[in-house]
Amino acid sequence: MLSFAKIEARAARRKGGPEALESLLSAPLSNKQLAAIPDDRVLAEMTRRIFSAGFVWSVIENKWDGFEEAFLGFEPKRLLFQPDEYWHDLTGDTRIVRNGQKIMAVRDNARFVADIAAEHGSFGRFLSQWPADDEIGLLDLLAKRGKRLGGHTGQYLIRFLGKDGFVTSRDVVACLRDAGLDIAEAATSKKDLRKIQDQFNAWAEESGRPLLQISRICAMSIGENHDADTLRGRMRGDD
Repeated sequence: MLSFAKIEARAARRKGGPEALESLLSAPLSNKQLAAIPDDRVLAEMTRRIFSAGFVWSVIENKWDGFEEAFLGFEPKRLLFQPDEYWHDLTGDTRIVRNGQKIMAVRDNARFVADIAAEHGSFGRFLSQWPADDEIGLLDLLAKRGKRLGGHTGQYLIRFLGKDGFVTSRDVVACLRDAGLDIAEAATSKKDLRKIQDQFNAWAEESGRPLLQISRICAMSIGENHDADTLRGRMRGDD
């Protein structure tokens, strides 16, 4: 396997030097900051990621105030008290994107968030206690206990909530394959995800960097060489 130092050096050359590369990196939240995230903001981010999946993200962002109103500020317990008629009416609510399956996922995930909060004190506290070197375990839990939180949606949820982790974007997978990791181009199987987790853990030990930064540096080391302004606009999102 290629050392991470060589991957980082390649990314630095593409971005104009080590200082320029560093300016394009952000840090994950601390465990204390993660633990302080309110449950309503966790459910809100779940909803944002679910509705953004397969859709133009800017449309969701432009309608987000309407989402907050329609879903009652994403208070899990308040949403769980709402009758079936409330959820049916949302399918005709022009304040949001009227996708019935995704709307019902909000109700399911309100229960998921409430259940995790009951078990751990809050969803944020649960996140703060989950080790970054087992992201694939967290992704598996999100897929099994949550609704529509599998695959990249779960990865983006972890990223946008501020927890340390990687995103298996096209460029990240290309970087891993170029470095010598034997994984598929899609890299969605449990076997491939385990290989990716192990390699990121090894690079984290080598570099001392969080997985978030390793993921971003990988993406910036290969593929289309986006300019700095474009990358800063994606600072919390796609790699």
